Amino acid sequence: MSLASPETGVSAGARSGGRSVFGPPAIDCDAHASVPSIKALMPYLDAYWRQQFTTRGIDRLSWNLTSDPPNAPISGRPDWRPKEGRPGTSLDLLREKVLDGFGVSHAILTCVYGGAALHSEDMAAVVCRAMNEWMAKEWLDREPRLRASIVVPLNNPDLAAEEIERCAGDPRFVQVSMLAAAGEPLGKRHHWPIYRAAEKHGLPVAIHAGSLYHHPPMANGYGSYFLEDYVAQAFAFESAVLSLVSEGVFAKFPSLKIVFQESGVTWLPAALWRFNKTWRGVRAEIPWVKRAPSEIVRDHIRLTLQPFDAPDGARRLERFCEQMGSDRMILFSTDFPHWHYEGTDALPVDPASDLARGILFDNPRDTYRRLDLQEALA
Repeated sequence: MSLASPETGVSAGARSGGRSVFGPPAIDCDAHASVPSIKALMPYLDAYWRQQFTTRGIDRLSWNLTSDPPNAPISGRPDWRPKEGRPGTSLDLLREKVLDGFGVSHAILTCVYGGAALHSEDMAAVVCRAMNEWMAKEWLDREPRLRASIVVPLNNPDLAAEEIERCAGDPRFVQVSMLAAAGEPLGKRHHWPIYRAAEKHGLPVAIHAGSLYHHPPMANGYGSYFLEDYVAQAFAFESAVLSLVSEGVFAKFPSLKIVFQESGVTWLPAALWRFNKTWRGVRAEIPWVKRAPSEIVRDHIRLTLQPFDAPDGARRLERFCEQMGSDRMILFSTDFPHWHYEGTDALPVDPASDLARGILFDNPRDTYRRLDLQEALA
């Protein structure tokens, strides 16, 4: 895995990013690159695993997560779908619609795929490693404005930490990727090797909407429809907030940043009001939580902008910031290729405002310190 990214076919003007369509410079903190099929990963497997995948018929499986159905309308805007294949598989389309279309200086790629959900710990680790190698070769090497997330096997945090250590030497990987509905609450010590390795290397941990489906995605069992699964993701993120704070993750790893991707935002103020209220009465059982949970969340958790789930009306995003007492928590994202808005209408706030400047550039820059490192190397 190379540390420098070749500048193949990209002009100096495109590399610099220039001004975004909103005016201030912009960093896209959640765009998607999709594995077209397991066959695309075969060149990145060693001989043993290539043989295993072939002889066992694994190379013929779809590997799509139920929470990310490629044919659902919300999974790909009509003008953001390639002519062939699943949404998010075309680098040329990403360049046209996001990098050049929005004029962003950097786009941070997230790859949601079934490899992280495998029950076989060895196979999960092998597939995640292949995904990271594939990402570096097929996306990062071909487009220097791209950055990526380290995909890790969530069932074995020790193997996940090893993969973080392996990828951390490449500054184009700027965060670690997890799913909101993992096998157990995200604050549990089971996951701490991941957080320890991420903090060591200055990597935020991105928690993306989605589930391993080792347990029902809703508290009372499995639903019947994608609609139920999609809406229930907000509950998974609320549970993640409760677990990360209550289990003491931020007390143990004080410099760790968590980025919620595709979480929505409007559920958070009410959830934190209830969290604060209850904590005041029972905080003796978690003495490591020395401040109100809302204060801890303001310091450690960030949320990507799209999908923005507030109803239509004036000052929607401003109201959220007022309720949270912070304008530093929202990070700009296009969520390419998902369908949440039309054209480039991704910013529900006046582009000339100080709030917009923070969302588009300042907040992402402060969250992803590796972006400065990579710019220094360019």
